[in-house]
Amino acid sequence: MATNFANLRFYRWLSSLVLVLIAGCDSQGTASLSENSVIYCSEGTPAILNPQLETSGVTIDATAKQLYNQLIAFDPKDNSIAPSLAKSWHVTKDNKKITFYLRQNVFFHQTEYFTPTRPLNADDVLFSFNRILDRTQVFHYVSGGKYPFFQSVGFAELIESIERINDHTIRFTLKRADSSFLANLATDFAVILSKEYGEQLIKTNELEKLDTQPIGTGPFKLKEYRAGSYLRLMPHDNYWATPSSLKQLIYDITPSNTGRLTKLLAGECDVIAYPIAHQKITENPLLTLESVTAMNIGYLGFNTTKPPFNDKRVRRAIAHAINKPAILNTIYKGDSAAEPAVSILPPSSWAYNDNVDTIDYSIDKAKDLLEQAGIGSDLTLNLWAMPVQRSYNPDAVTMAKLIQADLKKVGISVKIVTYNWQEFLRRLALGEHDAVLLGWSADHPDPDNFFSPLLSCASAETGNNRTFWCNETFDDLLQSSLDTTDMNARREYYRQALNIVADEMPLFPIAHSKRFQAKKHNLKGNILRSYGGISFEGVEKH
Repeated sequence: MATNFANLRFYRWLSSLVLVLIAGCDSQGTASLSENSVIYCSEGTPAILNPQLETSGVTIDATAKQLYNQLIAFDPKDNSIAPSLAKSWHVTKDNKKITFYLRQNVFFHQTEYFTPTRPLNADDVLFSFNRILDRTQVFHYVSGGKYPFFQSVGFAELIESIERINDHTIRFTLKRADSSFLANLATDFAVILSKEYGEQLIKTNELEKLDTQPIGTGPFKLKEYRAGSYLRLMPHDNYWATPSSLKQLIYDITPSNTGRLTKLLAGECDVIAYPIAHQKITENPLLTLESVTAMNIGYLGFNTTKPPFNDKRVRRAIAHAINKPAILNTIYKGDSAAEPAVSILPPSSWAYNDNVDTIDYSIDKAKDLLEQAGIGSDLTLNLWAMPVQRSYNPDAVTMAKLIQADLKKVGISVKIVTYNWQEFLRRLALGEHDAVLLGWSADHPDPDNFFSPLLSCASAETGNNRTFWCNETFDDLLQSSLDTTDMNARREYYRQALNIVADEMPLFPIAHSKRFQAKKHNLKGNILRSYGGISFEGVEKH
C-alpha cells in the first residue's frame, strides 16, 4: 500500500511538472518533453545502484547498461566481444597478459553532487578493480565488502597484477590462462567508476554514496531515486557514443504484474517488465509484445547445510515428487514460453549435453528414498518463493503452491515463505532457507557463467550459491576447463561436472524460458538482451 501511495504522489508530481511547463513554455516544447520521456514499469526495487555488489536482475536492469560502461562489451548482434571504454586490446600468446587501450575524451556524469574535472583515464580503471581486489583500499568494505560475481569466478585468485602503463593504457597480468577472462570483463558487473568522485567522497566522509549516488560514463545519469517508488534518469549529454534522444528515463517500481499491465493499458507506462495476458497485448494495435531467447535456468535450490537436506537422498526424493510438466503448463503456459530443463545449461549452450541423468516424476521412488533416509511423515520444508517476477520464474509463489501440493503426497509439509525483494536476498545469503525457488540469467555465453556463480565453492562462501553446496571434484573440473582453450576438452569437463550435479542434486532444474516485455508501438530500439540486463541506449520515442 505504501508503494501505491508513493507512486500516486509521483504521478501527481509529474502532472504538476507538466502544468508548470505548459505555463512557462509553448505547447510544442511541452509536447516534445512528453513525447521524449520514457517510463519503464519495473518489477522490483534495486538492492543498490552499483552492479559490482549485486547479481540481482532487478539491480542489473536498472543500472548496468544505463549508468555505466565496461572496458569491453558484448555485441548485441552476434554476442561477440566488442570495444567499449577500451577501443582495442592485445592478448599475449600465453593468454596471461591482456593490454587495453582506452578511448580518449570519455567523460563521467556531471550531476548536482559531482562535477568531473578530467576525462576517464587508466587511474579510474585501477580504482574500479582495486576496490574489488585490494582489501586495504578504502572502499573495499563499503556497502558490505562483497563482490559476488567476482568472488564466484575466483577473480582475485586469477589476477597477478593490474598496471597503469600510461594515461590510456592498462595491463592485466594473470597467474594462469583463463578462457573466460575477457567474457567476465564484458559482463554487467565489471563497471568502471570515477576515482575522482571517490576522492571527493573520502574528503566528505560519505563513502557509501559511491554506490547510492552513482557516477559512471553510461548513456544516462541519476537525477533522483526513491526506493520502492521510482528511479529518474537523465541523458548524459557528454556521452562518448551517441547521446540519447530521450529527455528522461523513469523506472516506475511496480511489483504487481497486474499493476504493470494496468498502467501500460492506461498509458502510464511505455514499457513493462514480465507482462502477463500476452494475447490481450498482441490484440492491442497500440502495443507490441517482444521476446528474446534468454540463456537462463529456473530451479529449486536446497540449502545443503541444513539437515535433512544435507542428505542427497532427501533432495532426490523431493525432486522425484515434483510434477515438472504440470509446473511448465501452469507457470510458463506450456512450451511456447519455456522448455523443461535437463540440467542447468540451456540447449543453446555449446557445452549442453542431453545425456545427463535426469529425475523422473515418481511418487513411489520419492517415498522409497525418504524411507531409506529415515524420514517419517513429520518433515516440514520451509520453501522460499521470490516476491518478484523473473523470466526464469514468472510466478514463484504459485509454483511453490504446486510443489506444496506435490510434496503433500509423500508426507512432506511445505511452509511457503516470502519477503520483500531486498530482505529476501539478504536472508538467503545468510542461509535461513530450507529450499528456494530462484534462477539465473547468464551474463555471457561461456558455460562457466552457469557453473561458477551458481555452484562453486567460492560462490558458496559469498552466499551467491544459494545451495551452499561445495564439491572439490566439481570445482577441479571447472578449473580444468578454464585452463584450456580446447573446446572438446572443455565439453568433456563440463559433461563430468553436470553428472556430479545430477547425482548430488543441490538444485533441481525446472525450466529454461524466454524473456518477454510489452511496450508501446512508438518506442523504437532493442531493449532486451540475450545476456545480462536491459539497455535503453539508442532507444527512441516517436
